[in-house]
Amino acid sequence: LTFKHLLLLTSPQRLPTTPATAPRPCSAMMSMSLAPRVTSAVAIGRSGRGAGRAGPRTSCRAIVDRSTETQGGSEALAMGSNTTQYVRKHIVELASYTPIVPFEVLSEQLGRAPEDIVKLDANENPYGPPPEVAEALASLRFPNIYPDPESRALRRALADECGVPIESLLVGCGADELIDLLMRVILDPGDVIINTPPTFGMYAFDCAVNAGVAVDVPRLGPPHFKIDVEGIQKAVMEHKPKLLFLTSPNNPDGSLLSDEDIDVLLQLPVLVVLDEAYIEFSETTSSRIAEVQTRDNLIVLRTFSKRAALAGMRIGYGAFPKGIIEYMWRAKQPYNVSVAAEVAAVAALSNPGYLKLVKDLLVAERGRMFDMLSECSFLSPYPSAANFILCKVEDRDALEVKELLAGEGIIVRHYSSPASLAGCIRISVGKPEQTDRLAAALALI
Repeated sequence: LTFKHLLLLTSPQRLPTTPATAPRPCSAMMSMSLAPRVTSAVAIGRSGRGAGRAGPRTSCRAIVDRSTETQGGSEALAMGSNTTQYVRKHIVELASYTPIVPFEVLSEQLGRAPEDIVKLDANENPYGPPPEVAEALASLRFPNIYPDPESRALRRALADECGVPIESLLVGCGADELIDLLMRVILDPGDVIINTPPTFGMYAFDCAVNAGVAVDVPRLGPPHFKIDVEGIQKAVMEHKPKLLFLTSPNNPDGSLLSDEDIDVLLQLPVLVVLDEAYIEFSETTSSRIAEVQTRDNLIVLRTFSKRAALAGMRIGYGAFPKGIIEYMWRAKQPYNVSVAAEVAAVAALSNPGYLKLVKDLLVAERGRMFDMLSECSFLSPYPSAANFILCKVEDRDALEVKELLAGEGIIVRHYSSPASLAGCIRISVGKPEQTDRLAAALALI
């Protein structure tokens, strides 16, 4: 579903209707274990949103190629053995995203109970959500009923907290879903985004999924990983991208963008997507989310995974210009945010004092952990404004260090690419006792 398609969906004359003779598939086709070859089928519309489908209703039998009816079972199996031919070409060539190994799997791999593992590889919040979250989840009234497709209760709470009109806010199954949804709405195949590696890997990944082209403008490298503003300006003029992705604080190095650099880039003819997943941990920079009302090319993304410790619930949100959010709503899956996720997020926002306390604890522990890592003979930590610290491993193999720490029950993230991250490990900020275990393990290895 592309931006052009979305415009067509609401135009007086939508896509050309299917000729009356063109058959259309129906749901019974989906249950056929060895489905015969379909000769033709067209169905354009948005189920559940009042959009009609083109063409008359026909029976499933009408769309079966009669030539397959006499074929034997073995021949049908052979026909289905090369199913890759049905996959979109760019997806066949797509490299899969490598996710973090979950607790249960780590426990099996390490032969340790989950409680004995110090998991510092995914920037999760070790303190857990406010107590109101557990109370709210325990008293869910209607888990058997589909969730509010507009997440009204959460968007109202976010509008009050962020100072942004509810009409500008959209909630997703994690900010990751909103990144993908934005690209589905904006990018036609071959359209360009500007990426600034090293940074969050989902931008390039979702671009590839949506048949876009990611043009990299690398950051200037350690220790501050500043963005190349001049390089971005040149890339925008040369490649005419639709989207520019910026992250502040940046993952995986924790660096901040200056307000001056952001202001310069907002002057460019491109949609600027500012990912603020870690903004709460910055002591010197505040969110730009309220500016979406006055800037027609600014999009700001936020998440509940970090500050509210709801990573497992998958809940994120974004503020979008009026000219974009209308089409985001049209393309969004209607029930993308679960009842449990919305209830948990609303409950978390009801206790801002807890959220601030946990943030302050993590920021304080970040400073303590930085000092400890600086004293380690084979680690050089980089400054960070997030809830993690990136370290260069000196005179040792970084992967070996990661594996030795895993042997002690300490899980960290290792990087071998791009060049500016080669030989680095990233360590999430934990509780003081977790920092103590990390220090002991580093001394041991």
